[in-house]
Amino acid sequence: MIMKKISIVVPCYNEENSIEALYKVITDMFHDQLSSYDYELILADDFSKDRTREIIARMCKEDKHVKAVFNMANFGFSRNVFSALQEMTGDAAFLVFGDMQDPPQLLPEFIKKWEAGCKVVIGQKTASDENKFMTFMRKRYYGLIRMLSERPQIEEFNGYGLYDKKFIDILRDIDDVQPYLKTVVSEYAPNHGVVYYHHQKSVRGKSNFNFYKNYDFAMEGITSSTKKLLRIATFLGAGLGLFSIIYSIYVFVMKLISPDSFPAGTASIMIGVYIIGSAQLFFIGVLGEYMLSVNLRTMKKPRVVVDKRLNFDDHEDVLN
Repeated sequence: MIMKKISIVVPCYNEENSIEALYKVITDMFHDQLSSYDYELILADDFSKDRTREIIARMCKEDKHVKAVFNMANFGFSRNVFSALQEMTGDAAFLVFGDMQDPPQLLPEFIKKWEAGCKVVIGQKTASDENKFMTFMRKRYYGLIRMLSERPQIEEFNGYGLYDKKFIDILRDIDDVQPYLKTVVSEYAPNHGVVYYHHQKSVRGKSNFNFYKNYDFAMEGITSSTKKLLRIATFLGAGLGLFSIIYSIYVFVMKLISPDSFPAGTASIMIGVYIIGSAQLFFIGVLGEYMLSVNLRTMKKPRVVVDKRLNFDDHEDVLN
């Protein structure tokens, strides 16, 4: 009987304090609980500034189950995640992060749901040990997404999960430089399974995601899942334009009826400000629509550029 193979995919960035602990958890788990499965551990480093690459290279020499992908530069979280998943050679890919905030120990539960027929099994947070302010902001973000998005976005989900190779083939067909995995899963795997878990503190001591990176990630989610913000700007501009026309007529009539109702020059200034302001807002909204459309259709640069790959059968550098 041929053993099924699970690809453990780990996007890495500055993981020198946690990557060896993750390696031990994974290897022990396949030795003790998942001995009926073959596995590979793919560590995709997005140009770390610490000793992460040195540690990964040593692990590759010591254990042929470990494979490394070293990006030529830092291409960002979303691009590295999407590209790393496509390096899998197994029957399913388990996406987990190097800081172990999302527990890799739950892999057997993911596999059980996958074996039951779920092509995608996601991890969904029920509680978190992260900063209370970030928890508050995340809840507000999901509320905004619910209000704006054309289709529901999966809440409390960061990509942590198990993906069948058939779903990975769908990812390979997506020609987008900066895809947003949460939106892709929501659109192409609506009947996914769920494993609930407690989001823990980072093993490395400090998360790579500061407020700015979280904001950037949130804006990726909003711009990839909704056009409503642009439409609101357009409709608001059109509404204000209509209001300015009505108000201009009112000011003009009042000026004729009662010349002293407005100080000299005030009426013309008010009318000009309203008209110019509404016109600017309207055309910014229209311009945004065009920019969104052009951006999605013309950006064809590589998602990431790989500098080196270790322990793969094909050792050539590749573009993803």
